[in-house]
Amino acid sequence: MSNEAWLNGKLDGYAPLVMPAAHALVQAIADLEKAALLNDGELLKRPNNSLSIAFHLRHIAGSIDRLLTYSRGQELSEAQFICLEAENNYDSDLGASKLVQKAIDQINNALNFLKNVQPESLFEERFVGRARLPTNVFGLLFHIAEHTARHVGQIITLAKIVRKDETN
Repeated sequence: MSNEAWLNGKLDGYAPLVMPAAHALVQAIADLEKAALLNDGELLKRPNNSLSIAFHLRHIAGSIDRLLTYSRGQELSEAQFICLEAENNYDSDLGASKLVQKAIDQINNALNFLKNVQPESLFEERFVGRARLPTNVFGLLFHIAEHTARHVGQIITLAKIVRKDETN
């Protein structure tokens, strides 16, 4: 087996159009599982005033939840807006393993959505945010995958920095 999910072949149950997104999300889970090994201090460090790993983990979980809501053609709830505001807290009441698990749970929700999305619905119009910016289901699902991968990459890099630099 390859270390890269996309090189391990087709994933069962996913339509060809969503397979690249599914591969990216499967890879994100594999990479995030390593972040659970961080301690709480490492989770909260902000080297050079960067965002913390805790932020990125909360943001992955929250953004997937919001984007899946839009994918279903729904508006965000008040609870989702409250969670969005809480993503910017620099402290954390959860340890690394729980924050990682919350992110992985939301990635699995996205994978389930991808598995069950009807291919004929991929190009149905959807709207994002209060400004109701136009997109479609396919665009939202692709964005979930690339946005998650971007934040996982930041987590990987920050983890290397905070483990090496004990002065922050």
